[in-house]
Amino acid sequence: MARPKKCRRICSRAPYSCFKPNGVPTVELPKVELLAEELEALRLADVEGLSQQEGAEQMMVSRQTFGNIIKQARFKVASCLVQGKALIIQTEIEE
Repeated sequence: MARPKKCRRICSRAPYSCFKPNGVPTVELPKVELLAEELEALRLADVEGLSQQEGAEQMMVSRQTFGNIIKQARFKVASCLVQGKALIIQTEIEE
């Protein structure tokens, strides 16, 4: 049986729900969903410049969990930029 997911503290929401290449309708693009926790990890690490330990403390998770979240988030963003996919940002936080 899988361990229950620990609550993460998320302090901001995205002002937009989607980023995509110009000139291509969203319905024609493959989509990748960026979770709210992944966006928060990107904000803390890459915008605020916090270390993984500091970011983990802000999100109330372990350093290893924060590292896994940020790695997955960066992969999703990079694949969308390189492969021309639509990045759908989760706007509702799941309880």
